[in-house]
Amino acid sequence: MGGRGMKQSAPLTIVNARLVRPDGLANGNIRCVDGLIAALGDVEPQDGDETLDARGKLAAPGLIDCGVFAIDKPAFHFGGITRAALMPDQSPPLDLPSRVSYIAKSGKPDLWVHPLAAATRGLAGEAIAELALMREAGARGIATGRRWIDQSGTMLRLLQYAAMLDLPVYVHAEDAGLTGDAVATAGEYATRSGLPSAPAEAEAIAIARDLALARMADARIHFRQVTTRAGLAMVRQAKAAGARVTAGVTPAHFMLSDLATADFRTFARLSPPLRCEDDRQAVREAIADGTIDVVTSGHDPRGPEDKRLPFADAAPGMAGAETLLAMVLGLVRDEVIDLARAFDLIAAAPARLLGVNAGALVQGQEADIAIVDPDKPWIVRSDRMEASAGNTPFDGQPVQGRVIALFKGGVRV
Repeated sequence: MGGRGMKQSAPLTIVNARLVRPDGLANGNIRCVDGLIAALGDVEPQDGDETLDARGKLAAPGLIDCGVFAIDKPAFHFGGITRAALMPDQSPPLDLPSRVSYIAKSGKPDLWVHPLAAATRGLAGEAIAELALMREAGARGIATGRRWIDQSGTMLRLLQYAAMLDLPVYVHAEDAGLTGDAVATAGEYATRSGLPSAPAEAEAIAIARDLALARMADARIHFRQVTTRAGLAMVRQAKAAGARVTAGVTPAHFMLSDLATADFRTFARLSPPLRCEDDRQAVREAIADGTIDVVTSGHDPRGPEDKRLPFADAAPGMAGAETLLAMVLGLVRDEVIDLARAFDLIAAAPARLLGVNAGALVQGQEADIAIVDPDKPWIVRSDRMEASAGNTPFDGQPVQGRVIALFKGGVRV
């Protein structure tokens, strides 16, 4: 097996593809040797090559899902995901080097899992965990988990430590003092339905503090989900001022507003909760202008036992790996972004964040390649999903775009 996992036995040449390159689309071929992209464009198969005829479909980088809560190989393969960063919120949490090391080796050869180290012991927000040892064990970032660290002193020390290790800190941006046990965003729908709600400002307040502390520490900070107009404005401003900040979002927040919670559909119970329509539009604008760097699935499969409960008691989260690509391709069809930018959001930018040699069709990078039919129609069905549980707020929705072949390191998955 060797350190690289599945070894590519013969070179592979993919022919007749529309290559999704960082600078745009180009017709051409792509040749993969020893797990890496050897050449692309006007390159012919050589004797002994395996060849795959893409028949005019897209050849794109394999998706990199930056911050999932569960590893679900069938769902990831269906969705075209070849690498995933795993959040530390596991049981037990990823707060020890041995646990990080185990996860870092877990998915190979057909899926690479990059563990994110728990920022604090037990993710309790108090004692800072053994970050340097976890980095040595394979952690590609540090994450506060599903919660915000409310002690500003602890957060500053964490960011200083992370800056020293040159690791990004993935932050959940909701002021816990304001959110408490809330399950919805304050507004007309929450009021009418009597759901415990929190003001949308809880996000902007958390972002303001964390940006100030990150600036003091000169640390790299990544806000996993920025979902409000006010929060996005702060990130946009900080970027303009040269801060080392990146921002992500999941498709639920650009596809749905809190209207989706109107009939108490618990599959729309997410963390952070769905926002008002104006915030949803703000997310789409932020994707268009580059304020948002990455789109992730937030893959968090929850079985019926967690979801068939009163809305306020239902576990937040959704199984997102299978729908990530189709939802982002929807933004291309709506002319919010172009194809090159779509794959920057779901492959190249996550690769930059994690510091891995993948995420783009570029010579010398890992041959992680998805052949995509961008027009293939299908219907999201929660009961037919590959995920260990099919909780999705998109149940029954017709979408377009499917992966028809997937390669990891030049080997077909």
